[in-house]
Amino acid sequence: MKITDIKTWVVGNPPPGIGGRYFIFVRLTTDGGVTGFGEAYNATFGPPVTARMIEDVAERYLIGHDPHDIETFFRRCYSSGFTQRPDVSMMGCFSALEIACWDIIGKEAGEPIFKLLGGRVHERLRSYTYLYPHSGSAVPAEADNPDKNVYTDPDLAARCAAEYVRQGFNAVKLDPAGPYTAFDGHQPRLADIDLSTRMVAAIREAVGTSCDILFGTHGQFTASGALRMARAIEPYDPLWFEEPVPPDMPEVMAEVARGTSIPVATGERLTTRAEFARVIENRAASILQPDLGRSGGILETKKIAAMAEPYHIQVAPHCYCGPIVGAANIQLAVTLPNFLILESLKTWDGFHAKLLKNKIEWQDGWVIPSAEPGLGVELDEAVCEAHPYDGNDLHLEMMQTPLFP
Repeated sequence: MKITDIKTWVVGNPPPGIGGRYFIFVRLTTDGGVTGFGEAYNATFGPPVTARMIEDVAERYLIGHDPHDIETFFRRCYSSGFTQRPDVSMMGCFSALEIACWDIIGKEAGEPIFKLLGGRVHERLRSYTYLYPHSGSAVPAEADNPDKNVYTDPDLAARCAAEYVRQGFNAVKLDPAGPYTAFDGHQPRLADIDLSTRMVAAIREAVGTSCDILFGTHGQFTASGALRMARAIEPYDPLWFEEPVPPDMPEVMAEVARGTSIPVATGERLTTRAEFARVIENRAASILQPDLGRSGGILETKKIAAMAEPYHIQVAPHCYCGPIVGAANIQLAVTLPNFLILESLKTWDGFHAKLLKNKIEWQDGWVIPSAEPGLGVELDEAVCEAHPYDGNDLHLEMMQTPLFP
């Protein structure tokens, strides 16, 4: 079996834009006509450039080769251009292609991917959702104040969390800790600490002990600033404090982990075993959040989870992108003894459902893994063709000026 063809799409994500501005999908085809789908969580270059980078990687290292040879493909990409080090852009491209290879492998075997990775550990997967603001939220902004939303108003956040609990979720996430910039980490403003505390307090009062609260930041703080924020929200017992400092120095994140009772979570911006190993060795986090569209794909992330397991570190796959990464997360999570919780794009409805021929199944707070061969989902190519993204913005962007200029 050989890979003979590749096609990429940059698909615009219509309002409310849950999961980002666009999704970058790939389809691989074998000489036997079997197709596999992948997705990149890659935000460092403009989308047309990224799509072309994926094609370049495939042309250099994959087309003409057997998709089963994942280890060889990884080493060639990891070493591309005399690098042999974690490269977030290369690994985003590789991850998309690797996921597509596994989709083909599963289809050829007639088995879901999880059957080829050690088998099922979990019959279903606990999931959480963000509290989405404005039209993306379960509770929209108040009509007389469109800037009032679930990230700025404790009452709206509490109502939104209660609505998600009524839907079946038993964990919700928010990140109200103020702006994040290219110049972080910074010390949080007292106003940001106050708002964050009031938001978490309101949600805890609304949901009681029926729901975990996941407190997100985006690597915004210095270690001392993160600890100031942690002390303020500790009384409300969040399940985790996410990426409290930038991801480049796990040694600094470890200072936060040692100084708070809230479990520290990190990983959406990390890639390969090499970067996650530093987190594990430094005891910088007790929860890892690899995103399979960036972390190195399915097999590499299986290895990351295996490294974490003897340290009693849990895995909560990240997903702020499209449903193909979501499906890959599910296939892997099913196999992990140290799985904690899965990020869900609400209930996988809206545009995420339209992009697939068969929707990801969600019931009462749980994702039900598909037992169909491969990823268990099929991308609807007609929908991809009908929603091209014509812009050149990045998937996610930070403020380009300091918070305190």
